[in-house]
Amino acid sequence: MSVTVRIPTILRTYTDGQAEVSAEGATLGEVLADLEAHHKGIAARVLDDEGKLRRFVNVYVNDDDVRFADGLGTATPEGAGVSIIPAVAGG
Repeated sequence: MSVTVRIPTILRTYTDGQAEVSAEGATLGEVLADLEAHHKGIAARVLDDEGKLRRFVNVYVNDDDVRFADGLGTATPEGAGVSIIPAVAGG
């Protein structure tokens, strides 16, 4: 399935400055693997050493937070939008 991945500014160095890129996969895990295959290094910024989503990175498939769905197993239907959003902290 082809999806559109929205890339936050901080990760655009991996996508040659592109704010959106296409990726393939039936699940979020497959989409992230395809993203890594075409944009080396980006997965390490989204996934931890155990291959799980980093604690301070939020990922949405369409408008659904994957932490409340199936995590990396969340379905990514054809044409879905995947948003990677780093958490912002401060006071």
